[in-house]
Amino acid sequence: MAPPRPPMIRASEIGEYVYCARAWWLRRVAGIEPAGRARREHGTRLHQRHGRAVAGSRLLLWLVAALVLAALGLLAAAQFL
Repeated sequence: MAPPRPPMIRASEIGEYVYCARAWWLRRVAGIEPAGRARREHGTRLHQRHGRAVAGSRLLLWLVAALVLAALGLLAAAQFL
């Protein structure tokens, strides 16, 4: 039988501890969750939506670049006809 593993401390917890050791202790040791969970979840959803919008705009930028290159290629080909 393997010995019990110590609890894992994630990098985000280290950042939380560095920012405020008391907040880390309240959450990790005392088990008290901070207020404003709904606001944080809403903020997370907004960040995800923004990330999707950025990814979509990046895709459109590549599409525009490809179309411009195709148009330039057609113009160059038309010069030789």
